Amino acid sequence: MAFVIFLIPCFVIGTDIALSCQNADDFVGASSPGDIIIGGLFAVHSEMLHPEGDPIKPVIQNCAGFEIQVFLQTLAMIHAIETINNSTLLPGITLGYEIYDTCAEVTKAMASALRFLSKFNSSEDAVEFKCNYSDYIPRVKAVIGATYSEVSMAVSRLLALQLIPQVSPASSAEILSDKIRFPSFFRTIPSDFHQTRAMTHLICESGWNWIGVIATDDDNGRFALESFGVQAMANNVCIAFKEMLPAYLSDNTFHSKVDHAIEKIVKETRVNVIVVFMRQFHVLKLFKKAIERNVNKIWIASDNWSAAVKISTIPNVRQLGTVVGFGFKSGDISSFQEFLRNLHEKPTENNKFLREYIVLSSVCAHLEYHDFQKCIANQSQDNLLENDESKPQIWRDDFLNANIEAGFIRSTTLAVYAIAHAIKGQCKDRDCKDPSAFTPWELLEELKKVVIIDDDKEVMFDSDGDMNISYDVLLWKEIDGQMEITTVAEYDAEKGGFIFEDEEKKKDFLALKKVQSTCSQHCRPGQVKKVTESPHTCCYECIYCPENHYSNKTDMDYCYLCNNKTYWAPINSSTCYRKTIYFLAWTDWFAIFLLLLSAFGVVLVLSICVIFTKNLDTPVVKASGGLTVCYIILFSHFLIFLSTVFFIDVPTEFKCKTRQAVFGISFTLCISCILIKSLKILLAFSFDPKLQNFLKCMYKPIPTVVTCTGIQVVICTSWLIFRTPFVSQNFSIPRVIILECNEGSVVAFGIMLGYIATLAFICFIFAFKGRKLPENYNEAKFITFGMLIYFIAWIVFIPVYATTFGKYLPAVEIIVVLISNYGILCCTFLPKCYIIIYKQETNTKSAFLKMVYTYSSKSAGSVAVSQVSLDSKSSSFRAPITDSCKTENDSVSGNCHFQVPGQPLIKGKVLPKNAARTMVRKRVSSI
Repeated sequence: MAFVIFLIPCFVIGTDIALSCQNADDFVGASSPGDIIIGGLFAVHSEMLHPEGDPIKPVIQNCAGFEIQVFLQTLAMIHAIETINNSTLLPGITLGYEIYDTCAEVTKAMASALRFLSKFNSSEDAVEFKCNYSDYIPRVKAVIGATYSEVSMAVSRLLALQLIPQVSPASSAEILSDKIRFPSFFRTIPSDFHQTRAMTHLICESGWNWIGVIATDDDNGRFALESFGVQAMANNVCIAFKEMLPAYLSDNTFHSKVDHAIEKIVKETRVNVIVVFMRQFHVLKLFKKAIERNVNKIWIASDNWSAAVKISTIPNVRQLGTVVGFGFKSGDISSFQEFLRNLHEKPTENNKFLREYIVLSSVCAHLEYHDFQKCIANQSQDNLLENDESKPQIWRDDFLNANIEAGFIRSTTLAVYAIAHAIKGQCKDRDCKDPSAFTPWELLEELKKVVIIDDDKEVMFDSDGDMNISYDVLLWKEIDGQMEITTVAEYDAEKGGFIFEDEEKKKDFLALKKVQSTCSQHCRPGQVKKVTESPHTCCYECIYCPENHYSNKTDMDYCYLCNNKTYWAPINSSTCYRKTIYFLAWTDWFAIFLLLLSAFGVVLVLSICVIFTKNLDTPVVKASGGLTVCYIILFSHFLIFLSTVFFIDVPTEFKCKTRQAVFGISFTLCISCILIKSLKILLAFSFDPKLQNFLKCMYKPIPTVVTCTGIQVVICTSWLIFRTPFVSQNFSIPRVIILECNEGSVVAFGIMLGYIATLAFICFIFAFKGRKLPENYNEAKFITFGMLIYFIAWIVFIPVYATTFGKYLPAVEIIVVLISNYGILCCTFLPKCYIIIYKQETNTKSAFLKMVYTYSSKSAGSVAVSQVSLDSKSSSFRAPITDSCKTENDSVSGNCHFQVPGQPLIKGKVLPKNAARTMVRKRVSSI
């Protein structure tokens, strides 16, 4: 069962009829019969009149504000249908049309849509209510329109009831891509998503981030503003203000809100770029007011008005500044222009829009171009009724050609051809002269697959029903005193980039960058934005990047940290610099000085070696332990001097491992040999039996040296295996990397030095005990002094080494090594060299024996005294013995007499002379 709604509206329309219509056909603006009817919805008038004071009645009123550009779109639709009918695209099939004026009002558009839904051949224009419209044949098979997105949304919801295809050449709201809410809606233009992205791209390319937006307070304006806001936020573009103007000119608040918007633009002096999403008649009102207030800005135009000639020809429009916008891609319209030239020959009976234009031309014919345009726009249909018969008909086709917006003509033509190709697909196996041959929903399915060749390119609808064709970037440019709308670039909606035809146009486009529109000054490279209390991220202060941070672009939100520790950056830097690598280089003056000291030490060692070799058989050399021991000690000194080389220049793994091991083992070998010499000297000249026994047990030269040195070898080997030294980078000094050797284990380093110190201390003790030995041949005294130098140097080294850093840290250790090495070398060998060179008379065997005899005799006497003293301690005498023992040199044996103070002379023990001589021989042979 079906319910039937009868459409018997009372409409007021036309310029040659009464104010009340007799039937629904009077509501049609332009029509032509055909086998298949295509509907059309266009806002030929900009507003619908609303009489004041009268009670509100369900009557659709007359309209005002004749829109030349939209009128041209209706002609483009008629031209395309006539061209198809005269071609072989649909052989044997004639397309007809019914075009209605929406007057930019949803209400009037809905009335037209109801007519489209009425059943075919229904005399009452009845719309049947059914649960299933699969077999329903409405009045039209498809609809082209509407002009504005708000109207298209409302109409599309009605047409979706029967899935009647709707193809719009101008409605760009992004929401219309939603196929769930608008399943039968298509369009031959991109959605506002691409337009707002293109605008944002332009804004970013030009370096702007502080802009204003003005939009109409309707669905189209709100959705466009929302889409643009998302794109702007994603690209760090801030909207300083948003102004919404009433969607209808009949709104009482329209003029006050325009004034408020202009006041806002004037007040925001830092905003020099205004994005405008409005209809042409809104922009016209806004610009006229802006010209009065001398507003000079950059205006970014939406596709609705970017190519509007009636706006670009406003008097003094150049005072507004620069207008740049995005228009739908234009094409070849030469055939349409030819159609316009012959339009005056067309009958006007079935085209009320054309008849109205002729009347308007007659009424305003006496005016100049702009005034003529203004006159047409200000006439209402009520006024035209009075002038319809009184004025002679005057035709002005030049005015039509001058107002062509090629993008809209192309998109309208594409819409007609898309429907025609879909009809062709449906009519392959059907007799389409019969209106019931196919239903609208079948045509809808065919429309989704349509491919059209346009300018040698294939265009088609995507899954959202959109044709993502390119935009023309339009720049209003004054040429010869006239404002011309020129195409400077193409914006690829799919790839999202600008394409320039030539360099001259590119220069015009890039010239926009000269205008600044920012909340704050751009932060240069080396600076970073610091957000202030403003809610907008585009309002900020510029602060310098701190040390070791940089920014290499303009208006960066944060500074980058230099990639790693090997780079640094000063304050306010736009790049990072590689840190200077520091180490104790060969060319460093201090390193050269230390190397010279080491070289001198090597020369000194070699010189001593030569001196000792030439004086091999002298007592001094023999008293030094012989040539073998001297060579070992001198070789140790040579290695110690050589080890300083490993502390200089670029540290390597080999150097770090070698330098401490060579120094530690060499110094240990040197101290071990000196320790043996100390023991030997003390043993040779000691007459204390207990000490002699101890020294004899200790004196094992080869095992002692091997053992002492071997322990150090074990320490160094364990160190190198388990906690080996390695090359490290020291970043403690800004801007500098210090290459140094990390000892790996401070404990191991300390154990190595501590072991050397222990041997040196033992050597010092033994040498100290032998400090009173014969002066000319006494090494012990000098060894004692050498060990003291060693201790002082290394005791000072520890705090200095712990508190020093930088490239001269290795120099500290070199200095200590050189001081201790020079101290021991000089104290051990230089006194002997002095005797060899300058006191040769004392470096003879006889002189040496005489000195030893003298010292041994004294030492032997001291020993005897000591023995008697010990015996006397066991007697009843407790006072010390004060007299000394006298040896009788002339007799074979002599008597020693001892006397205790205050007591008689006591005859002491006799020390034979031969025994003293025997003792001396033993000491000499041991030396």
